[in-house]
Amino acid sequence: MSAKEWLAGFATLLGVETPTAEEIRDLLVLAGDAAHASERIAAPVACWLVARAGLSPGEARKRLEEWKEKGFARQEGEGGI
Repeated sequence: MSAKEWLAGFATLLGVETPTAEEIRDLLVLAGDAAHASERIAAPVACWLVARAGLSPGEARKRLEEWKEKGFARQEGEGGI
């Protein structure tokens, strides 16, 4: 089963639309930034936070870029969860 097929099936199970290619791209960028700026655990939790906030992946990515410009997306020396 491909990722596209799995996501479509899971979306159906949850009663939501399958994510578009653009939404998937934005989520992957967001997850990658989260994992590389801190720890791998941040990637899936960041995506959950986007959903919890009711934001589109594109809007969340825009906010992340603004946060990075301010220098807040990477906090050196901070401990893990």
